[in-house]
Amino acid sequence: MQKKLLFNPDGTRDLKYQRLVGGKSTNLIEFANVKYDWAEQLYRKMRQFFWIPDEVPLGDDKRQYPKLTEAEQTAYKKTLAFLIFLDSIQVDNLGALALYITAPEVVACLKTQAFFETIHAQSYDYLLTSVVDSITRDEVYTMWKDDANLLTRNKFITDQYQEFIENPNERAFLRSCMADYLLEGIYFYSGFAFFYALGRQDKMGGTVSLIRLIQRDENTHLALFTHILRTLADENSEWFTNDMKQELTSMLMTAVEHEISWGKYVTRNQILGLSDNIIENYIKYLGNMRAESIGLEPPYEKIKHPMPWVDSFAAMNSTKTDFFERRVTNYQKFGGSMNFDKLKPPGSS
Repeated sequence: MQKKLLFNPDGTRDLKYQRLVGGKSTNLIEFANVKYDWAEQLYRKMRQFFWIPDEVPLGDDKRQYPKLTEAEQTAYKKTLAFLIFLDSIQVDNLGALALYITAPEVVACLKTQAFFETIHAQSYDYLLTSVVDSITRDEVYTMWKDDANLLTRNKFITDQYQEFIENPNERAFLRSCMADYLLEGIYFYSGFAFFYALGRQDKMGGTVSLIRLIQRDENTHLALFTHILRTLADENSEWFTNDMKQELTSMLMTAVEHEISWGKYVTRNQILGLSDNIIENYIKYLGNMRAESIGLEPPYEKIKHPMPWVDSFAAMNSTKTDFFERRVTNYQKFGGSMNFDKLKPPGSS
């Protein structure tokens, strides 16, 4: 694969020559003339979700944190250490992918996502500086060095990213996009569930509010990479050989195994409402959903959602936010109504 030109003087505004990669765009952003309507609509929704971490009060959390059980404190720190690492890496990786994407409206979404990943990184820092002492904050920021389990699962994603940066070929590009998809759609979810489990007990309400805002953003990022992978399959079907599909499925199953293992390791079967069995079933349930959303065969037996309270707890203003429901409902942001009907993944009803 070749990087696109910053400006392509041989490009055209004619949409029939536009493609996600390898297109003939000038690279000028023109939202009134786009090939991918889903990207233009998604960009506008993402832009409207701007929020500021500092506006969420954390005084109660600071007072409650010392009263958490030792298991809850450990899970709190380890989960934040994981979130901090990969959301920070996302900022640079999204820019690396954007260098090869020739649809300006999709690049706009990637750059907007990178901006929100920066807000997420700021949110975690705000949590740590507001809730725990400086020694604990330093512990969390260096945990990737000291915790072999954390380093192993971080490297699974970052290795895919680095492989594409060093060897920008079609296979590495697909694997990097898939890694992004898995990060947004599989990784983090046992961590989100942990924070919501605290919220169910009326603990750490400010932290839970920030996590809800972050997960709302992650839903838009998940929708973006669902569309990217589906569009790549439509426009470059020769890339998606049976062997490549098996590679992607294997990546998904590895991500599921990592998230299950991490969730159990972090919670130690000591967090109310998050038994090891529930975590395993929840992540496999998500794995099947994510596979179906990009046209892969679900790798696990059909599993009923083991803790639907997570979805209702995560929803803003009691409104569903999952882009992969067969019926997508409206979405509230601080009094503003956002309709996601037009952002359903291709092929959904």
